[in-house]
Parts: sequence; C-alpha cells; structure tokens
Amino acid sequence: MEKLEKTREEWQAMLDPEQYNVCRLKATERPFSGKYNSTKTAGVYHCVCCNEALFDSSTKFDSGCGWPSFYAPLEGSAVVEIRDMTHGMIRTEVVCARCDAHLGHVFPDGPPPTGLRYCINSVCLNLVPRE
Repeated sequence: MEKLEKTREEWQAMLDPEQYNVCRLKATERPFSGKYNSTKTAGVYHCVCCNEALFDSSTKFDSGCGWPSFYAPLEGSAVVEIRDMTHGMIRTEVVCARCDAHLGHVFPDGPPPTGLRYCINSVCLNLVPRE
C-alpha cells in the first residue's frame, strides 16, 4: 500500500473542521452524535481522508459506548495500532494504515471471535453501501 501524505494546509482544505480535528489532531466526536453510531446498512466503511477500505458492516456491533464499534478491521493491514499514553491512560490508538488518520481506539472488551472493540469516530468514515 502506498502511503498518502499531505501538508497540514492540504488536509485543512479537503476536510471539514470536525473531520480535521478528529482525523488529523486526534480529537473525539461527542458520544452518540455520529452519523454511523446506530447505522445497520450493509457495506464497507472507508477512511474519509484517503478512501482506504477499513471495516465491513458485518463486523459492526452495538457496544452501547456511543461510537460505531467493530470487532475486526477489514484486513489486518487496513489499520495500525499505536500505544497511546495521553490523558493519564494507556490505550491503543487506531489509525489508517494508508494516511495515518486518527480513527479511534481499540479495547479488549468486544465480542467473539476477536474479543476486540474497535471504537471508531463516525466523522472519520464514509460508508459505501452494498448494492
């Protein structure tokens, strides 16, 4: 996969302010406010920054946490996990493997078969429905 790199100004020009704050500055959207939190539409979720396919709707589940949750990424290489020690916690950040967009975090409290909960900001995603 070819890495996509842009300047801060290029990202700001292409993303709306909330997308920029979350994807590039590692902010978080308010819980239960995202457009995909309750979505049941079948399809593939893509990175809003680079259009890389990240998650399939078949792995989405209702975790009750207020953000879209998935038990696995689409492919093992679609996302990268990074140790995050901000805010006085130790967490695992999830970023897009292609453009390094901050997507959210992964936690070890998800359902089988992985036991993982990829807690992802809606603003980072574009859902492409299956036809």
